[in-house]
Amino acid sequence: MRGFPEWITLPSYQSLAMGRLWHFFFAWLFAGAGALFVVYALFSDHLKRDLWLPASQWRGLGRDVLDHLRLRFHANRGGYNGLQKLSYLGVLFVALPVMILTGLCMSPTFNAAAPWLLDLFGGRQSARSIHFIVAGSLILFLIVHLVMVLLSGPFRQVRDMLTGGRRDVT
Repeated sequence: MRGFPEWITLPSYQSLAMGRLWHFFFAWLFAGAGALFVVYALFSDHLKRDLWLPASQWRGLGRDVLDHLRLRFHANRGGYNGLQKLSYLGVLFVALPVMILTGLCMSPTFNAAAPWLLDLFGGRQSARSIHFIVAGSLILFLIVHLVMVLLSGPFRQVRDMLTGGRRDVT
């Protein structure tokens, strides 16, 4: 019995070896793209300008959480609110690095080169468990993200992504 339908899996037939190859291909692609983005965010103004929370947003974080739970969305005022910034920072600088590091812990070759990393996560099985928990959390983050975009107005959201959130663009 298959856990997922064939049309949603790579490869579409049951092959553990091919599944591992696809997994590693996309893992390295994912890690490389993530590393490039982190370098860009750290060395450009993007991190400070768009993602770092000023004191006013830290103070309003409770209100942002309650507004989101009540599905009250405010018009984008040219940037992210405090909850969005904190979520993106958590994904970019906590979840994704943990995902990559725990993935590396499952490689015997990498364990030989850096055994301290495996010890940091409490062994291979702990690293594997953390890897799956973080993967599930990232999928949940993506689902919540997409639902919030749909609930808050997808056409406005896409327009704001394309125009940078400016209201004067028609």
